[in-house]
Amino acid sequence: MQRFFDLVFSALALLVLLPLLLPVMMLLRLTGEGEVFYRQSRIGRGGTPFGLLKFATMLKDSPNLGTGTVTLHGDPRVLPVGKFLRATKLNELPQLLNILKGDMSLIGPRPQTQRCFDAFPEAAQREIVKVRPGLSGIGSIVFRDEARLMADADDADAVYDGLIMPYKGALEQWYVRRRGLRLYFVLMALTVWVVLRPGSEVIYRMFKDLPGPPPALANMLLQARAADPHPGRQGH
Repeated sequence: MQRFFDLVFSALALLVLLPLLLPVMMLLRLTGEGEVFYRQSRIGRGGTPFGLLKFATMLKDSPNLGTGTVTLHGDPRVLPVGKFLRATKLNELPQLLNILKGDMSLIGPRPQTQRCFDAFPEAAQREIVKVRPGLSGIGSIVFRDEARLMADADDADAVYDGLIMPYKGALEQWYVRRRGLRLYFVLMALTVWVVLRPGSEVIYRMFKDLPGPPPALANMLLQARAADPHPGRQGH
């Protein structure tokens, strides 16, 4: 049934958003490096890589520059138009095509690059590949300000590998165990809510059994949300 709703909602969204998507595509074509779409290999269901689509918001060679496939808040590789697209999450909309194709679902663990997937604990990796990756999900909601977390860290790789990915892996394992239509619709509603209210902690009140972050990470999350009411997102 989740696949049925994925098809219906993604098709309707593309139709409704077409008047917005066309001007965005034209603007990207005429600015920056002239690229409209960016395709990146991500790990999908069963551990099989697929080409994730986004609107192009960064320099073409950005995976080979700076922090590679990990994007920081205020990353200098982000193009001027790309800053707006990333802040409004419009850069993610081409993934509706990935959903129609069957690579993704509206809700699920966010698809990771191989480098980022390898940073998950092995137990989390085994669970995550049992389901389709999602446009949004529990990890995306909790780590909506991930880019700022790493930008403020003295050692971004250490924070990412040692704090963020182990906890994100626990969150995604929680989702895989609990997945179902009710959770599917609840997480869709929460995705909209946290976009409108970035500082909200409602998710921990709604799900009492949700794994909590380790103290060091909890403090970093609170500081990041207090510092920026409209945080960026991780990912190229």
